[in-house]
Amino acid sequence: MTDGNAIALVDLKAQYDALRPEIDARIQKVLDHGQFIMGPEVTELEAALADFTGAAHAVAVSSGTDALLAALMAIGAGPGNAVYLPAFTFPATTEVVVLLGASPVFVDIDPDTYNMDPVALEDAVRRSATSGNLTPKAVIPVDLFGLPADYPRIAEIAAAHGMTVIADGAQSIGAALNGRCVGTLADITTASFFPAKPLGCYGDGGAVLTDDDAVAGILRSIRAHGKGDGKYDIVRLGLNARLDTLQAAILLAKLGVFADEIARREQVAATYDAMLPNAVTRPARVAGAQSAWAQYTIRAADRDGLATGLAADGIPTAVYYPRPMHLQAPYASYGGGEGSMPVSERAAAEVLSLPMHPYLTEDDIARICSSIGERVAR
Repeated sequence: MTDGNAIALVDLKAQYDALRPEIDARIQKVLDHGQFIMGPEVTELEAALADFTGAAHAVAVSSGTDALLAALMAIGAGPGNAVYLPAFTFPATTEVVVLLGASPVFVDIDPDTYNMDPVALEDAVRRSATSGNLTPKAVIPVDLFGLPADYPRIAEIAAAHGMTVIADGAQSIGAALNGRCVGTLADITTASFFPAKPLGCYGDGGAVLTDDDAVAGILRSIRAHGKGDGKYDIVRLGLNARLDTLQAAILLAKLGVFADEIARREQVAATYDAMLPNAVTRPARVAGAQSAWAQYTIRAADRDGLATGLAADGIPTAVYYPRPMHLQAPYASYGGGEGSMPVSERAAAEVLSLPMHPYLTEDDIARICSSIGERVAR
């Protein structure tokens, strides 16, 4: 709970109250040494992220979007290349592809997990090959709502067509599949530290994770304007994509309790699973997968009516995402129009994300589920 009877969708205040001494001390240390760009906390964070995920390298950058952009730049994606991505995702996954002159090829999703459907991916690659206009370059699965995509199957398809797998882990850092952490499931993994993410800073931030030494070196060059051995030795096209030291300091404080928070998110999800009425569809549970539970997302036939009713009861909700990418104006020319991605389109009309964070109480969850039960029973 937050103030009074209000329930927060994401409770950053409760988290700060719990971590105030650690966060304040970390911030003060940065203020004292004054190295606000690429200070020592950035290097410390990169080492901590690599250790937490098991990846050989973590390269901190300025946002999850820049993480995606830098990853595509590192593999040389550009005009004439096809990059396959789910239609049901946040715009950042698509816009970076178009910014580089490559062509996004939308793929429909699995109706249960909301992640890229490998069968639909195979079909999309086959269609691209038949057209002869594009060369398959990369596939970007998105771990929607915190659940890892089917990386073993996607990796097989990618390898058969010479593609790099770039995991969009904006919502899934802290998740795992078959005993391997997100950050090690794909050739390259991108992370977002937007404040509302499971591991979030107090502004924009991101990282790129990889086991490839050469790719890591290129990424470090790209994030600093393409520099080589010196600041003014420019060896490639780059970005201004460095992570601020203050944000790194905040993330270090939060990373110390991150595993415990992920465990608590799982407890919250399990309580939702047990208390929710059967009239709504719960999130899928996948054998061998541990979600980071960035969101707890249900489905309801009258999604908008349910959201309105919950708001009247003081319970916030969110819709991620009300319109798939292939129906968004800047990207419509790359898609097949309405009806071409039926699973994504239906999900966009039915999904509803409930409050999800480690500081929800059992009473909070019971209140939310009771309100849902009353609304869907009418």
